[in-house]
Amino acid sequence: MKWIPAFAGMTNPKEVKSMKVVADANIPYVSECFSSIGEVTVVSGREMTPWIVADADILLVRSITPVGVDLLAGSKVRFVATATIGFDHIDIDFLRQNKIGFTSAPGSNANSAAEYVIAGLVEIGQRNNINLESKSIGIIGVGNVGSRVAQKCAAMGMRIYLNDPPVQRQTGDPKYLPIEELYDCDFITVHTPLTYSGKDKTHHLIGEKFFCSLKKRCVFINASRGGVVDTQALKAIIGIRALKAVVLDVWENEPNINTDLLKMVDIGTPHIAGYSLDGKIAGLMMIYNATCEHFGLEPKFGAEEFLPEPDVPEVRLGSDIADEQLALWNAVREVYRIERDDENLRQVLNKPTEETGKYFDNLRKNYPVRREFQNTKVIVKDANSRLAEKLKGIGFRDVISEK
Repeated sequence: MKWIPAFAGMTNPKEVKSMKVVADANIPYVSECFSSIGEVTVVSGREMTPWIVADADILLVRSITPVGVDLLAGSKVRFVATATIGFDHIDIDFLRQNKIGFTSAPGSNANSAAEYVIAGLVEIGQRNNINLESKSIGIIGVGNVGSRVAQKCAAMGMRIYLNDPPVQRQTGDPKYLPIEELYDCDFITVHTPLTYSGKDKTHHLIGEKFFCSLKKRCVFINASRGGVVDTQALKAIIGIRALKAVVLDVWENEPNINTDLLKMVDIGTPHIAGYSLDGKIAGLMMIYNATCEHFGLEPKFGAEEFLPEPDVPEVRLGSDIADEQLALWNAVREVYRIERDDENLRQVLNKPTEETGKYFDNLRKNYPVRREFQNTKVIVKDANSRLAEKLKGIGFRDVISEK
């Protein structure tokens, strides 16, 4: 989401050096990038207070910082940007009423989140001896992330079922199905925003009725927002062993997550699905360019100045990998091992309850560099065309077959 108010672009260049920027410390390279706009102060997202932002002209946040009257009343803030695709943490009405400019970063980390889902699928498939080929997957929410998940899953040979009531009403396209028509799918993955009211309210959209209607031994994935799923209903359905596996990246009441639920899921991660460095830099550049546009400034930086060479520029798969799904699993885990994020989060189970939130936040703050598949080429001994198409379809840059 983005708007440029009528007064935008009127900043005197002489004012730039005196402008103050307060930014979430978890936005990579934010100080270096925004130094061309003003003086940058970085703060932990959960520690932003009215006192800290009072004399800022520009506020840059991520999803953990609620932005509204409680934070901004009486401040000098003229522009707010969130380096995230969602903006349910922003009081849009308050910003409009106070003529405060705003932008978000729609789609910036969508590919990262979609690759997370692919990593989860191939990992669960490998652990449970599930051949993903021809399996059905229901995708709830078909925006920037969900549409990419659909494309990648289709490339792996899965059968795709889509649910997105707002898009269905807007387009009239019959491919968008009622949610009830997804109940028989082998896999369900959720990619909706979190909303608390209206016709398409998603808070606890996935609850007891939903889980009790699913096909037995379904695999459930949520990488959207924790509040979309009713925690107690999910714990209950896992408790009776009705689901084959559960992959959770998002949790109700973050960062103070339900550790009993963490013990029950197959893969649990600390809200990092969209945390590839590529996605973070894309989000940085989107809010940087929008801020420059708002104040009538010329951008001085591009993404290429912040993205390093990938740690894994090339993956080689041997001729012994005749199984296409095994080949996919091997290629994916060379770039991103989702089980490591799961192992790191489970260390919270050894911490006192009062330290749960701090540990969860630290995992996000200190998240290691993760690059997207597009930075890596795959060299396969005697690769067949089907395998090459699957590897390209999930995002690998080049697939080269060697004799």
